[in-house]
Amino acid sequence: MLVALSMLIFLLLRLTPGDPIDAYIDPNLPMSPSDLADLRRSLGLDQPLPVQYLGWLQQALTGNLGYSIKRLDQPVLGLVLSRIGPTVLLMGTALAFAIVTGIACGVIGAVRRNSLADLSLSVVALAGISSPAFLSALIGLYIFSVRLHWMPSGGMLTPGEEFSVGDLLHHLILPAALLSVAQAALIMRYMRASLLEVLNQDYVRTARAKGVREFWVISKHALRNALLPIVTLIGSTIGLAIGGAIFIESVFNWPGMGLLLVDAVQTRDYPVVMGATLVIGACVIVVNLLTDITYAVVDPRIKVG
Repeated sequence: MLVALSMLIFLLLRLTPGDPIDAYIDPNLPMSPSDLADLRRSLGLDQPLPVQYLGWLQQALTGNLGYSIKRLDQPVLGLVLSRIGPTVLLMGTALAFAIVTGIACGVIGAVRRNSLADLSLSVVALAGISSPAFLSALIGLYIFSVRLHWMPSGGMLTPGEEFSVGDLLHHLILPAALLSVAQAALIMRYMRASLLEVLNQDYVRTARAKGVREFWVISKHALRNALLPIVTLIGSTIGLAIGGAIFIESVFNWPGMGLLLVDAVQTRDYPVVMGATLVIGACVIVVNLLTDITYAVVDPRIKVG
């Protein structure tokens, strides 16, 4: 799968308008046609596309993703790895917000079906699913940073100040909350539907007939089984979260993988684009694998091995 992804990105980069050699030369320093030919030959750009890709793939399998064009020849792998931490922090916090909010709202909607609270939460969830990440980011930035001045408008830390957890959290809350909007809405919708289905099962009716309090019927008997589809949903929405993180990091200038990828695309830094995409694809595959393992642990009907 990673090979197919790398082939697709490599082909798309080569289909973009312009010559890849333009990213390696300074437009203020004219070069003769012979110098351009020598540079093209040294970079391997005179070879057919399949040969170029196989050469890159051979180096990538050894851990060499090349060097950045626009960042003083920094190794791509080190540059990408330095940006993983902020992105994991942002996405992990957003995922925690989404899980807690989505499950809580889904349970409320299922328990109070067709009530005012259920209808209101359904409307909010529909708006959250329909709103693209860049629109949520811009609206949230305008309301909470520009108008209300409650949150900082960008960055991960306040420039010129010593590191503190409080300052980090102050910068983290708004972008993480905005990134979690779509995921929380999806989890809420699935949680509501799943819990409504479980509440109609025979064992739930039996528990109620025995006089078990409604709180224990929901929390002990119905909730665990209703959570099983949510585990799969969380894993499948990681791709959605990565796409949203690219916009969120760009709007809030968060120094993560998304901002690195956007800058690399804008400056036509091809090695960084290839390396960052490959690492993101590997992370998505690992998360999906962990999701399958977690589902097997949570669901007693599935046996591993």
